Amino acid sequence: MTRTRLISLTAAGVLALSACTDSDPAVAGSDGPAGDSVTVTDAWVKAEDEGMTSAFGLLTNTAGEEVTVVAVESPASTSLELHETVEDDSGQMIMQQVPGFPLAAGGELELKPGGDHIMLMDLTGPIRAGDEVSFTLVFDDESRLEFTAPAKDFEGANENYHGDHRHHGEGHDG
Repeated sequence: MTRTRLISLTAAGVLALSACTDSDPAVAGSDGPAGDSVTVTDAWVKAEDEGMTSAFGLLTNTAGEEVTVVAVESPASTSLELHETVEDDSGQMIMQQVPGFPLAAGGELELKPGGDHIMLMDLTGPIRAGDEVSFTLVFDDESRLEFTAPAKDFEGANENYHGDHRHHGEGHDG
């Protein structure tokens, strides 16, 4: 085999191998849609007859990069928000809306009473203990994750809502 032909075959082999790899830096190392790399476990919703209630559970990000939940949807409510619970200047625990729940690469976020949670306002009907409530998490890459959560009776938390919403009352569990 001539040296020129050997070099040509080697170059062709290198080109063929490089065509099989992902050379786009925006795609290389990507874990795919956020909705495919997040799991929801131990989800539940506080049973409530009317008004508003909260949903909880454990969000786990199995991706190698941070993802952010930016919205949530459910047929159980006409208005849903992502909330955190913080201490105000007077030492009182209050709930307030946040723009998103960031989930670190390989990390978890526990949504719990008295902490971060999903707020359902303007319920479309009663949510009774034992009901199954469906949700869709929306991520910053516009991907989605659907899950269901059973409703259960719960007394606790009792933080106040901090915000400019006329339909929010004081002393709601969250």
